[in-house]
Amino acid sequence: PMEKLLAEAKDLADQGVKELILVAQETTVYGKDLYGEKSLHKLLRELCKISGIQWIRILYCYPEEIYDELIQTIKEEPKVCHYLDLPIQHASDAVLKRMGRRTSKAQLVEIIEKLRKEIPDISLRTTLITGFPGETEEDHEELMEFVRTARFDRMGAFAYSEEEGTYSAKHYKDEIPQEVKQQRLDALMELQQEISADLSHRKIGQEFKVIIDRKEGDYYIGRTQFDSPEVDPEVLIKVENHRLRIGSFHRVKVYDADDFDLYATIVK
Repeated sequence: PMEKLLAEAKDLADQGVKELILVAQETTVYGKDLYGEKSLHKLLRELCKISGIQWIRILYCYPEEIYDELIQTIKEEPKVCHYLDLPIQHASDAVLKRMGRRTSKAQLVEIIEKLRKEIPDISLRTTLITGFPGETEEDHEELMEFVRTARFDRMGAFAYSEEEGTYSAKHYKDEIPQEVKQQRLDALMELQQEISADLSHRKIGQEFKVIIDRKEGDYYIGRTQFDSPEVDPEVLIKVENHRLRIGSFHRVKVYDADDFDLYATIVK
């Protein structure tokens, strides 16, 4: 229930927690079983009222379940990060159907365009599976073209492997050779690396608010609101004369970038 979640969030804030990450099996349908309607936007607005919490991040949102009130809440509430994790898995209608997904390529394009229209600076992360049983070379090329066009800010990909007890293991034979799966995976990740490098270099000269996660050697390691901990790119700030507290927020200016990470200095 919402009351319990809010109480737990307040306890975390009282302990000094600055960032909340909301994740569930289907985060976007929160409240449907409790209140008869999707209520994630209502939960977000209440969480935003908690003093001490500065960022609220939403993970694992099935694209077909994203709704207008949720988009508007992300857009309007300053504490809600402009970031969504969309586990789309594929973009070929034939493969999506075999996966049992309730979405189509056209719907994926539509929701991505809508999100970027309403929240122009939103960072979109996704996860893909290549080599799913029955995936043809044409399916793979369709996925490549989709990734090339969608230009996800963050992307992870995996080669399909049969897991005992899953729907796919029961209904499909894993007939795609491992070397073919690996070739397709390598092609996807090489494409995404080019996209990531371009997006990273476009940030040079820009200023961002970052949270400091840790210190490693000569650098403090931070993140912008557009990055989840442990899985996304980071912001590296030279220690030099700085004494930055873990969990503190700072304004930085990016002066360099590699394929993924950014290098920045503190804005005085």
